[in-house]
Amino acid sequence: MAHEDAAGHHASPDDEYRETPAGSTYEHTDASVWPIVKFMAWLAASTVIIFAGLGFVYELMIRQAMEAEQPYPMATGQEEQLPPAPRLQQFPANDLYQFRMGEQSLLDHYGWMNRDTGVVHIPIDQAMRLTLERGVLQSATPDAAATQANGVQPATVPGLIPADSSAGRTMERRRQ
Repeated sequence: MAHEDAAGHHASPDDEYRETPAGSTYEHTDASVWPIVKFMAWLAASTVIIFAGLGFVYELMIRQAMEAEQPYPMATGQEEQLPPAPRLQQFPANDLYQFRMGEQSLLDHYGWMNRDTGVVHIPIDQAMRLTLERGVLQSATPDAAATQANGVQPATVPGLIPADSSAGRTMERRRQ
């Protein structure tokens, strides 16, 4: 070693690692294996102990739950409670079918609406036939309705335009 001084110091930091000490079969800078082996052994032992403890506690809890015959510990002494209203329908299709059948029955059959006042309901076909026979309905056009209300034809009244809320059936006065 040409660059070494008398005290055993090396010229560069890399010179120290170029040669291994006499009798070494590995790099003298490698990590020591014994602490790693001890750590792995303790890790394996603690893992086995923790799993065994958890299994014991789990079995103990299952045994206690079977003996108590109570599904939920916080529910002791309470009755089964229904959720607050409004509740969801269990079978909405059946409920809708029953509702429609009841409505159809009202449309197709005779019956009392209010027996005390003498109000009845009749089938819808019969009601439409009676309405046409009696002439209760009158056809009215928007112009006729405006004429009846104002006494004047809407086209002759300045400032009247079809109302938006009535889809043009009535006339209204707007500032433009």
